[in-house]
Amino acid sequence: MSVDRLLPSDEAAELIALTRDVADKLLDPIVDEHERTETYPDGVFAQLGAAGLLSLPQPEEWGGGGQPYEVYLQVLEEIAARWAAVAVAVSVHSLSSHPLLAFGTDEQKRRWLPDMLSGNRIGAYSLSEPQAGSDAAALRCAAVPTDGGYALNGTKSWITHGGVADFYTLFARTGEGSRGISCFLVPGDLPGLSFGKPEEKMGLAAIPTTTAFYDDAVVDADRRIGAEGQGLQIAFSALDAGRLGIAAVATGIAQAALDDACRYANERTTFGRKIVDHQGLGFLLADMAAAVGSARATYLDAARRRDLGQTYSTQASVAKLVATDAAMKVTTDAVQVFGGAGYTRDYRVERYMREAKITQIFEGTNQIQRLVIARSLTT
Repeated sequence: MSVDRLLPSDEAAELIALTRDVADKLLDPIVDEHERTETYPDGVFAQLGAAGLLSLPQPEEWGGGGQPYEVYLQVLEEIAARWAAVAVAVSVHSLSSHPLLAFGTDEQKRRWLPDMLSGNRIGAYSLSEPQAGSDAAALRCAAVPTDGGYALNGTKSWITHGGVADFYTLFARTGEGSRGISCFLVPGDLPGLSFGKPEEKMGLAAIPTTTAFYDDAVVDADRRIGAEGQGLQIAFSALDAGRLGIAAVATGIAQAALDDACRYANERTTFGRKIVDHQGLGFLLADMAAAVGSARATYLDAARRRDLGQTYSTQASVAKLVATDAAMKVTTDAVQVFGGAGYTRDYRVERYMREAKITQIFEGTNQIQRLVIARSLTT
């Protein structure tokens, strides 16, 4: 069913309608096959870019859609309800574009942003390392100054869109400690950059997640974004927005699971009645609906604060925590509604359940979100 959304403008309502149409025609017919065969959907992101769906929250002066973040996130939710892996990649692309937009020079923006925002060039975010996941300050990948640039050496892990992205927003060490990290915009075809075999994942199988290896890969000095040592500030500013993206994706997964469960409960009969009419199952569906609505409310609260220019880091952590935990519970309950059939691949609910799990882990585990929230209570 279509979510009855409270939107700030007629333009936003038209955008949601466009998104639903594109997602229903472009994504829904092919998602099952690509996820089953773990094959990359060539051409999908170019079509999303042509529809204007890859640049919605970015300023119009740089070719973006100029939409409030609360609208962009609801568009992302609609995409996720059809294909979570694609929605995650859209969120990561936005995350990867943020450092250039927020910290780049006008010359850098003029050079690279138009292709990014049009969807001609898709980005990936490269922060985590094998020994530095939640503790981003522990990263070791090094950027050593050379004539006219930096020589990159080290390993990056868990890169969504790794190996197929056109550019990588890379965080590498240029000095000591937490203030010795810098941000670089690395082209995907940089000599000395290679990728490992895509991870064999529980879900989100159509979009590769890989490890990247830098072996004396020299990047031009003008591809450093911001000042030397500003990397962690840039990374964390982007992650607040990225966490909202994952909250919206999780809500979309949960909404899809709820919709499928409601359809099934209204079609399946036991003891002469539709199973939705049995009180125990009706109450389960009611709790699922309440969880989805609560998840959406938390990410919209944080997004509206962002749109007003207010601080929203704590609210982003709340949204990420609430929405992803809700997605895990709602998808698990959806499988229960289907009974034994839900445990088979004849229905999508088992895939939703597998996809929901990772949302509790990436963009900062939910344990990290609890730490962020707890710290905000002591200041």
